[in-house]
Amino acid sequence: MPKDTSFFKQAKRVLKLARKPGREEYFNIAKVTGLGIIVIGFIGTVIRLASVWLKDLI
Repeated sequence: MPKDTSFFKQAKRVLKLARKPGREEYFNIAKVTGLGIIVIGFIGTVIRLASVWLKDLI
């Protein structure tokens, strides 16, 4: 059981160090996440349009 107690000690230490993000940090995370969603959507759209275009050529 030493591994279990070691895990709980480490988890307790992490929770003590954790903090809520500030307003600026929260908005930065939201902006980066939103930008990532937009980029992935754009890439998906380009792939979809390319597949439709290639299908029409064949």
